[in-house]
Amino acid sequence: MTKSYRLAQVALVLAVLLPVWFMVAALGTKIGLWGWQTGLGTMSAQIGPIMMGAVGLLALIALIWCLVKPPRKGWLLALVALLIPAIMMVTAGGMRDRAGENPIHDVSTDAVDPPTFSQALVDMRAENELNPIRDYSAVLRDSGPWGDNAFPDVADETHTSLVPQLYPDLEPLVVDASAEDALVAAQAAMMESGYDNVFSTPDEGRVEGVSETFWYGFKDDVVARIRTAENGTVIDFRSVSRVGLSDLGANADRIRELRAAVAEKLGA
Repeated sequence: MTKSYRLAQVALVLAVLLPVWFMVAALGTKIGLWGWQTGLGTMSAQIGPIMMGAVGLLALIALIWCLVKPPRKGWLLALVALLIPAIMMVTAGGMRDRAGENPIHDVSTDAVDPPTFSQALVDMRAENELNPIRDYSAVLRDSGPWGDNAFPDVADETHTSLVPQLYPDLEPLVVDASAEDALVAAQAAMMESGYDNVFSTPDEGRVEGVSETFWYGFKDDVVARIRTAENGTVIDFRSVSRVGLSDLGANADRIRELRAAVAEKLGA
């Protein structure tokens, strides 16, 4: 076995271990072995790219060596080892683009008068230093970390102005069903979707729940507000991440899925 072949084998083993590193970072965060800042920030966002670059460089060296030095064996192993970090880098680049397209983590179908959460939840987030439930009319630069170093292009916007620009398809759900039936449907849809801590406050027309992501175990608070209007019963939705700045579009996707589930239950 030539040295070039051995190098190709080493590169391939390290390349295969790259996804394992990111899975450990994500699942370790999910089960509480370390905080999200360590799992996502340090292990994934900081150390991860360095590892991908190092393995990619090693694989490239192995590939060139295998191709130019007889008997030219092992080049396929080196090529696969090079493709793995390359694909992962492209994926990471796509996630950065997605973050730029989704610079907020609080999304609602009503950007002028968004649904409110229970005071207990607002207090819990404050006590645990989680993302606050922000005023939609406040300028982002004045109400959070947006600014010169974090999405400066939207720092002078408000949630009221920005949410419709980013997610023009998110609209309230208007149904012919009664407010009572709508509340039951919203609660059932959350429970069937795997939300935790689902509860309703009928006299306030509100249903709340907690959605947890598979990777990293990020928890997002979700609320559905039911109101009676002249054109029927109006259901608005809001989803807010507990940590992080960009939600990568997760909250908007969640609202779309929940809205569709409630509509299906009510035959809308």
